[in-house]
Amino acid sequence: MAERKNEPNPNRNLIGLGKVIAVLTSGGDAQGMNAAVRAVVRMGIYVGAKMYFVYEGYQGMVDGGSNITQVSWECVSSILQRGGTIIGSARCASFRTREGRLKAAANLIEKGITNLCVIGGDGSLTGANLFREEWSGLLDELAKNGKINKDDIKNYSHLNIVGLVGSIDNDFCGTDMTIGTDSALHRIIEVVDAIMTTALSHQRTFVLEVMGRHCGYLALASALACGADWVFIPESPPEEGWEKHMVEKLSENRAHKKRLNIIIVAEGAIDSQNQPITSEKIKNLVVDELGFDTRVTILGHVQRGGTPSAFDRILASRTGVEAVLALLDAKPETPACVVSLSGNHVVRLPLMDCVKMTQAVQKAMDKKDFKRAARLRGRSFENSLRTYKLLSQKETTAETPKSHFNVAVMNVGAPAAGMNAAIRSAVRVGITEGHKMFVVSNGFEGLSKGEIKEFNWTCVRGWTGQGGSILGTKRTLPGMFLEQIAEQIRTHKINALLVVGGFEAYLGLLELSAAREKYKEFCIPMVMVPATVSNNIPGSDFSIGADTALNTITDTCDRIKQSASGTKRRVFIIETMGGYCGYLASMGGLSAGADVAYIFEEKFDIRELQANVRHLTGKMKTSVQRGLVLRNENCNENYTTDFIYQLYSEEGKGTFDCRKNVLGHMQQGGTPSPFDRNFATKISAKAVQWLTKKLTDNFQNGKVFVNDDDSVCLLGMRTRTLLFQPVVELKKETDFEHRIPKEQWWLKLRPLMKILAKYKISYQVSSSAEMENIECRSREDSECQ
Repeated sequence: MAERKNEPNPNRNLIGLGKVIAVLTSGGDAQGMNAAVRAVVRMGIYVGAKMYFVYEGYQGMVDGGSNITQVSWECVSSILQRGGTIIGSARCASFRTREGRLKAAANLIEKGITNLCVIGGDGSLTGANLFREEWSGLLDELAKNGKINKDDIKNYSHLNIVGLVGSIDNDFCGTDMTIGTDSALHRIIEVVDAIMTTALSHQRTFVLEVMGRHCGYLALASALACGADWVFIPESPPEEGWEKHMVEKLSENRAHKKRLNIIIVAEGAIDSQNQPITSEKIKNLVVDELGFDTRVTILGHVQRGGTPSAFDRILASRTGVEAVLALLDAKPETPACVVSLSGNHVVRLPLMDCVKMTQAVQKAMDKKDFKRAARLRGRSFENSLRTYKLLSQKETTAETPKSHFNVAVMNVGAPAAGMNAAIRSAVRVGITEGHKMFVVSNGFEGLSKGEIKEFNWTCVRGWTGQGGSILGTKRTLPGMFLEQIAEQIRTHKINALLVVGGFEAYLGLLELSAAREKYKEFCIPMVMVPATVSNNIPGSDFSIGADTALNTITDTCDRIKQSASGTKRRVFIIETMGGYCGYLASMGGLSAGADVAYIFEEKFDIRELQANVRHLTGKMKTSVQRGLVLRNENCNENYTTDFIYQLYSEEGKGTFDCRKNVLGHMQQGGTPSPFDRNFATKISAKAVQWLTKKLTDNFQNGKVFVNDDDSVCLLGMRTRTLLFQPVVELKKETDFEHRIPKEQWWLKLRPLMKILAKYKISYQVSSSAEMENIECRSREDSECQ
């Protein structure tokens, strides 16, 4: 999407005039569905279309009447943070019959609806495609029965379908994440974290059953996020004799003073003979063989409940807007499409190609071709499975290779949730690679003082869910300690260095790289993994910790908005962290439904501030009598939070009053989100494997020596892939004065927040908004989820 500018005349944007669009939710509910409904309705109204709700899914379409109702802008206010779906969802047997679809077609034509946005799983989307394919035949039959006339056949000759995948199981091929999956993971991890405290108290084993009748994503992702001892999923059944292996592992863990065991089971878990593995069977096995105090917890529908996460709200909003654009672009020959997430891009894919690939997974499992089933789930799923196995199953001393390399890991910069998960992953993967793993406390300053300690496998047990930095972290750069750091590297025979941190970590590696000519000790492989709530590291679209901070901001904004529900006509000014980077303010604004977010990257002046006040004044005349304004902490040195608060208070006097809130360091605290845990785990594992290759490739005459630019890299997520990039090459992409990248991908999403807040701005559709090929898409599958 190209950059959008404020446009005083919105009429040029009414490309949807004459279009009639209906939105429905079908199948199982999922958190984020309401955010998608809101985005579809508001984007439709924005482009000039007439918008309808279809209540109770396909059943409401078949029944017609008041189930199909025209909606306004205000109808979708205050639903962004609500779980479930406000328009209802129901299984509909009658829609599976031609008679039911005839009734549905007649009801749509009665309202003039020929554009349908369906939010649901693969069954709901398949039904929508069948409806579309039969449309002309249904119209002919309705005309023959006298239900419609010939003009209706001409005016409503084709039905456009666009799907959004709402499913907590993440079981739809073609998208990295389905709407609701991230929120379901939040619910699971909340339960796991709570259970761990009681399990520790009583030395218990807990067997947790999570949803996933045909897909093990929730079980696998939650096992990775909490460091579970064992996981059972349908795509990767345990090998024959798994009972003995599991008992031995649990027994070994207890012998090493581990006071709890967590086993996660997908409800559709099977063995290699396609026989079910139930949570009760696992409990009985543990009790009979080990005598451990074992409890079963079946999470059930709690996974569908609660408020949607920030990730799901943003995903739903982005895909909802794109769905409307896809409907506007659709022609009679355009196949039904599904709007999907690919890395940080929203793409359109042929609906039935995705459905066929999804069905192919089950066929592969039925044939016991489990490797193909996992591969069809996507590269992200395969990578998660591979990483989990690597980190959960410690090899015996005899099986572990010996590399004779010493690898050091450390945190640098401000603390960020997920740093501990990254260190745990790095230490354990390093041990499986045969290295001696050393941890450094308190950043580069600690390294200069020799605060270095060797860690074994059990030293990082339980670190995954811990917030902050257990090792300690400082912002100090290495420049003033170069001689002492070189001495410590020489003393401890450090052969490689992994730095997990923020902008100071990036600057630190630049300094160490530049000092190689003077200090040969720095001629070792070095890699950085980005970890900062600000998400301001060049070379990576995402940083560890940013998702947790974003959820904190979103939760706080929800509570603030709720406090305003009883006090009408109030505007809240919220200051977020981020330095000069506006990521948290912008994405927090989109996920919380803010009216405006002020950031450094997008300049503003007093006229825009006044225009925003006028916008909020007009809003107070509607039924939505509250406002939310976010401000990045360094967006402008003169227009401070206090200044904006005072300006809004003065200009809004008599219409609304103001309150301000500086969120501060609470954004750096708390337990890491599932996304940050898993992202940290996978990216650190890949970083250590890269170090291993560099070490083996550059080991000569009993020592490691490298001094090329490619040996000091940052591992970052770029669009759809994890890439190693030399830090010196990233200098040209960096604004060092303001500590931000010169180009930031999320800036293109800022117009969405204003559109969904009813600002009159121009919105130009990207010329590349065409359907992608599912085969190409699956080969490029993202690694970040």
